[in-house]
Amino acid sequence: MTGAPQPSGPRQPLPRGTAPRPADALTDVPGLRVGHATLRGASALTGTTVVLAPQGGMTAAVDVRGGGPGTKETDALDPRNVVQRIDAVVLTGGSAYGLDAASGVLAWLEEQHRGVRVGPDPAHVVPVVPAACVFDLGRGGDFRARPDAATGRAAVEAAAASAPGAPVAAGAVGAGTGAVVGQLKGGVGTASCVLPSGATVAALVVANAAGSALDPETGVLYGEFFQGRVSPPPGEVHEAARHRLAEAAARNSTPPLNTTLAVVATDARLSRAQAQKVAGTAHDGIARAVRPVHLLNDGDTVFALATGARPLAEEDPLALNEVLAAGADMVTRAIVHALRTAESVETSAGSYLSYGELYGAGR
Repeated sequence: MTGAPQPSGPRQPLPRGTAPRPADALTDVPGLRVGHATLRGASALTGTTVVLAPQGGMTAAVDVRGGGPGTKETDALDPRNVVQRIDAVVLTGGSAYGLDAASGVLAWLEEQHRGVRVGPDPAHVVPVVPAACVFDLGRGGDFRARPDAATGRAAVEAAAASAPGAPVAAGAVGAGTGAVVGQLKGGVGTASCVLPSGATVAALVVANAAGSALDPETGVLYGEFFQGRVSPPPGEVHEAARHRLAEAAARNSTPPLNTTLAVVATDARLSRAQAQKVAGTAHDGIARAVRPVHLLNDGDTVFALATGARPLAEEDPLALNEVLAAGADMVTRAIVHALRTAESVETSAGSYLSYGELYGAGR
């Protein structure tokens, strides 16, 4: 298992009225840590990513819009149900098999006495670990190579060992190791901003979709159209890229299947109902960057997390609006980051070409 940082890639412009954060990553929300465990080589191309909460947990919600989701413990996040705070979220490859990774995170949290207290002894806890998976089965060549409990444990241990505010490895790492978006190599991407109110909003995405992120007429990533004026690549470069992608698609033995996963987080103090609204609105960020989305064979899922360190303005009933808008914007930026950071991968199952190789990393 590896989780070494990947090249950061070109960063995208921030939305108007927001300011940058040091890492431009989910870890810019104080207290959040991210860890990856990567299974790559020997016919494996998959992995797991864990978002670990600060001590005391975090408010969480989820919104699932794809027709073919693979999830675990998402019902616990319904605002009508009893669980108030959680300690970790798991994003994993391996389709439904990969959800076993959550068991390793569950065991680690129990050892730390973190979870819902269910008895008089501090060790009597039941951690609630929501998880969602992407389909990457067989992309490394072996259909049975997939994350398990040991992979999840390695990812959460990596998160716990990381420094506060540490950069987050991006590209073909963790749950994004085997990710593909349309015909392009996908992966993990992340982004953050500071709102005029002082609240931080950030996103981490595993970009892996049947839909395309690439405008077929220009070669521009769809997500870049929403971030200011875009200069398309030269026509001959785009034509060469289209030809190479078509050749690779004809050779690949596995179809470009689903899903896009996202975690949107803030240090604002949100109710569970407000977090639910953030999760729903953040899907707009996926729709800007991938077309089509939310199909029957997608499992598009967004988690919203709030650490609660910074109260919203109670006198303003619309104070949540800036968090809602920024959440969607950060998801779009994170998808672009994932695609620009990913590197091409060749396996026995096929060739997965990166945007950077096709169009130039610095374009």
